[in-house]
Amino acid sequence: MGSRSFELESVDLLAAAAQGEPGQRRFFLVARGGGETMTLACEKFHVQGLVTRARQLLAERELAEEKDVTVVTDPPLGEPDWAVGELGLGYHDSRRRFVIVAREVQLEVEGESEDPPAPLLEPGELVEPASGTGSEAATARVWVTPEQVRGFVEQAELVLAAGRPTCQYCGLPIDPAGHPCPASNGSRPVF
Repeated sequence: MGSRSFELESVDLLAAAAQGEPGQRRFFLVARGGGETMTLACEKFHVQGLVTRARQLLAERELAEEKDVTVVTDPPLGEPDWAVGELGLGYHDSRRRFVIVAREVQLEVEGESEDPPAPLLEPGELVEPASGTGSEAATARVWVTPEQVRGFVEQAELVLAAGRPTCQYCGLPIDPAGHPCPASNGSRPVF
């Protein structure tokens, strides 16, 4: 049996969360609405990409000015429902809402090839999950207001900033055990 899919039309909570020590953290996307809570495991780059895209869409739509936002400081975390493979954000003009679309990561099974990558979403465009591909990847759609997106951006940036500091010379994270900076000595360890 496949993982559970979500369609949250109206949410009262949208947040990013992280567990663990900097450099070893696990990231999550949490949404709650209509009596159900969704917790999706994701990577740091998913959260960073979502924040970047949200800022772009807010600026394009000139929705970035209002400042009346509520920032969630400690979202409730449960066991993740599934892990994110693809994550996108779009704006639906007629609904005047943003939609976060996530698709479960699909591991390649021996002898089978993985699904082709989903097309990139254009603003206002929604893509239905492919049917008949043989895999049952769970999907999630979370509809949020511009105010909720602004709150998410502020909250997610706090979560991201709580990680390892970045090197001012190369931009890479600095590990507590040391940092072989390629900008200062031109080399990095080969793994």
